[in-house]
Amino acid sequence: MRHSTTNYWCVLNRLLMVVATASLLFPVSAHAAAPGITVPSGGTFNLNAAPGYSSQPDGMMIYSWGYGCAAGYTPTYAPAAFQPIGFCPAMQLPGPTLIVKEGSTFTVKLKNSLPVPAGNTSIVFPGLTLTGTSGCATPAGLLTCEAVPGATVTYNLSVPVGTAGTHQYYSGSQPDLQIEMGLFGAVIVLPATQNYGTCTAIGYGGTRNDYRLATNAYDHNLTCYDREYLTQWSEIDPNIHKQVESQLAAIASCPSTGGAQYSCPTALDVTTEPYHPNYYLINGRSMPDNMDANYAPNYPSQPYNANPHMHPGELVLLRVIGQGHWQHPFHEHGNHVRILGRDGNLLVSQSNSSLLAGRMEFDTDTTPGQAFDGIFYWSGKGLGWDIFAHTPTNSGNPPCLPDANGYYTTKSGATLPSYNLASGLFIGGSPNYYEWCADHDVPLEANPVGQVGGGGPMTLPDPLIVTNGVWYNGTPYLGPDAVLRSRGSTPLPPGSALQNPPAESGIAFMWHSHNEREITTNDVFPGGMLQMMLVDPYVWNIDETL
Repeated sequence: MRHSTTNYWCVLNRLLMVVATASLLFPVSAHAAAPGITVPSGGTFNLNAAPGYSSQPDGMMIYSWGYGCAAGYTPTYAPAAFQPIGFCPAMQLPGPTLIVKEGSTFTVKLKNSLPVPAGNTSIVFPGLTLTGTSGCATPAGLLTCEAVPGATVTYNLSVPVGTAGTHQYYSGSQPDLQIEMGLFGAVIVLPATQNYGTCTAIGYGGTRNDYRLATNAYDHNLTCYDREYLTQWSEIDPNIHKQVESQLAAIASCPSTGGAQYSCPTALDVTTEPYHPNYYLINGRSMPDNMDANYAPNYPSQPYNANPHMHPGELVLLRVIGQGHWQHPFHEHGNHVRILGRDGNLLVSQSNSSLLAGRMEFDTDTTPGQAFDGIFYWSGKGLGWDIFAHTPTNSGNPPCLPDANGYYTTKSGATLPSYNLASGLFIGGSPNYYEWCADHDVPLEANPVGQVGGGGPMTLPDPLIVTNGVWYNGTPYLGPDAVLRSRGSTPLPPGSALQNPPAESGIAFMWHSHNEREITTNDVFPGGMLQMMLVDPYVWNIDETL
């Protein structure tokens, strides 16, 4: 990479870090998770393939196809916290996430509600076992049982033991067109064995919301996690979607009589190559739309977001699927990602199956047709400054007693915070839980405007400079008084102690495609394949449903 490009990315990272943190500090809090619909073993998912529109940040409404829920079907949403707010329209992008358990059986009924000229449609389920079908079109489809327009097909499936992890499903009919139009979704297979006694994750002691689908990603005690997020990567070439929409309109308006000059086409004839996408999506949305809440009513056909949050030290399970045409070089700032497995195949040592063998990746390339699971971890270890904004002048600040790994945890007398779930406020525990004790009381600012004095590694911007200081808004502090500490004696809006109850600031890490074009929306920056990992202090209760 050229030097000028490297400098551009450094500036870009700082810019987005500032913008995202400013949005975090307003009383709007949107988080990601892995919500979906579930059935018990032997249950049935009643799905529908239908047309609709997806919205983009530039105001465009893109004609699309997608899987959704059939009329009259009332699904069960998971995790349970989403049951009151979940919705499943007749068409959504991506399709409903199907959550099943290893060793179970289930049925998918698919109704073809696409326009008749679109022809047959279907679903394939890589990694799962198809045990039977019914209602199939004649002649048979090239890849799987297909549904003719207006008809319903049935797929009977089993989930083999050993296939826990993240999988995908997508159309097996005219995939160059139908997958591009939006006919794809995810299958999350939960492990048969959970609650390992030797789990390495922090866990959910005390009173905390738990949004996990399971305690571990695979049947292995080293795959435990604290939070999980599913992201599906795709693109939109608007030319293809416009062709489909205009051809359908022409077919519908074509007179059926009047001689040879009025010969009407009956099927689509869409050119899908050369392929030139202008929209780049994570979970069916582009940034900044993907930072809004799951099941937000302003995205009736795009229910899933992509806005992960965590606390320091938590193990975050990333479930990622490449659903489009292109590979995307995605980079998670803040730390590498430890790959656990790909397409439901856990990577273990060839000589000792009790050890994991997945590599640490700086850049997790998202490959079409492939899924992977990985662990992201951030603790602030070794940064050279106190991530919780402690200084020697703090009154009542408890000493940081390191555990065997150097952190302030239950093994050294700290307690995991609890929350009043009704108000979402912190009510106990240690606000600096999981601090790296070697950096305790080390100030951040070298020449501060605010209260901290001392030779830290950097100088925070002057809060009175509107174009920088106001929007910097306290980050990268995580601890009590974080906002006030960086504001000085004359804070300007939006900086105040009332931004979040209590007044806190988190650290925002930009996660983005390293293909610069892919972080645009129809060539407008910022947008596209860009999301933020927000690291919040433990005194901030992360509510994934907001």
